Amino acid sequence: MSKDYYQTLGVSKSADAAALKGAYRKLAMQYHPDKNPGDKAAESKFKEVSEAYDVLRDEQKRAAYDRYGHAAFTQQGGAGFGGGRGGFQQGGFEFSGSFADIFDEVFGEFMGGGRGGSGAGQTQSPQNRGADLRYNMDITLEEAFNGKEATIRVPSLVSCEVCEGSGSEPGSGVVTCPTCNGHGRVRVQQGFFTLERTCHTCSGTGSVIEKPCKACHGEGRTRKDRTLEVSIPPGVEDGTRIRLNKEGEAGMRGGQAGDLYIFLNVKPHKLFQREGADLYCRVPIPMATAALGGKLNVAGIDGAKLAVTIPEGTQHGHRVRLKSKGMTLLRSDNRGDMYIDVQIETPVNLTSKQKELLLQFQELSEKHNSSPQSEGFFNKLKDVWKDLTD
Repeated sequence: MSKDYYQTLGVSKSADAAALKGAYRKLAMQYHPDKNPGDKAAESKFKEVSEAYDVLRDEQKRAAYDRYGHAAFTQQGGAGFGGGRGGFQQGGFEFSGSFADIFDEVFGEFMGGGRGGSGAGQTQSPQNRGADLRYNMDITLEEAFNGKEATIRVPSLVSCEVCEGSGSEPGSGVVTCPTCNGHGRVRVQQGFFTLERTCHTCSGTGSVIEKPCKACHGEGRTRKDRTLEVSIPPGVEDGTRIRLNKEGEAGMRGGQAGDLYIFLNVKPHKLFQREGADLYCRVPIPMATAALGGKLNVAGIDGAKLAVTIPEGTQHGHRVRLKSKGMTLLRSDNRGDMYIDVQIETPVNLTSKQKELLLQFQELSEKHNSSPQSEGFFNKLKDVWKDLTD
């Protein structure tokens, strides 16, 4: 078979891996022996396109072919074909190991994946993996700041203590699956193709339990509540997900355990609102304190008393920043900031004396322009009325 490999597949020398695979898929389906029974020409063509694809799909082989042509493989027995590799029979045509691997690679998605190994000692099917579990945990803002060591109870499937997760009665074991004879896969005829699928009896393991365990009915696991210790790091936020590897449900018959995911819900706080690592707190102050200035103490998230200075003439909505008094940053020694939003409280339930004093204060304020923002606003309002009436 000395024909140019690129011509064989009908692609250019600059074709990428996707183009090579697409060209091979089309030609392989056209010349497959199952679709052309007894046709030696089609069989020869199928070998030809498979040989071409086997070389060009491998970067090293392709580089050697581009430089030396077919001479690059004359000492290798035809680029890896034959050479004593085991094959399998399909539709009356003997596939060498290389042809079979190529065909599985290109058509594996509708053949149920690559061919499984044989025997009871092969890797467990992914279907035996235990399910992942979710646990919702409520924590306070203080716990999110400090971190927490928590004990949780998780209802789950655990490895059976009687059979130690094997699913077999003590003293018994597994035997070769009678459906697939230990291969883990069975062949099904569909139209022109003979397809391979995972064996439904053994789920691809190639073996079945001889005597199922009576305690777990052969599953290798039983239902039981487990107690786990969970470490919540300082600085976590609402919605944080913590993954505990292999702490989910036990797998069937010794399969890998799933994972446990803990989702954190930080409960609302009665004083603070959180935005990232920063905290915000609305603090009402008397009108006199806003006018004259003063000092007040507020509580921090860590329980400390924080002194806040209110400047003379503080207006409603004024914000005071307390640096590094906010939340802990996750995996860091730093902290966010805390912001005090000043809310000036209008006095209520006044006595006659208080009302009298406020009236006197109001009269003096008008003379000394103590409320410049208010006076400026109403001056602008007068100008607007004047423009409307002119």
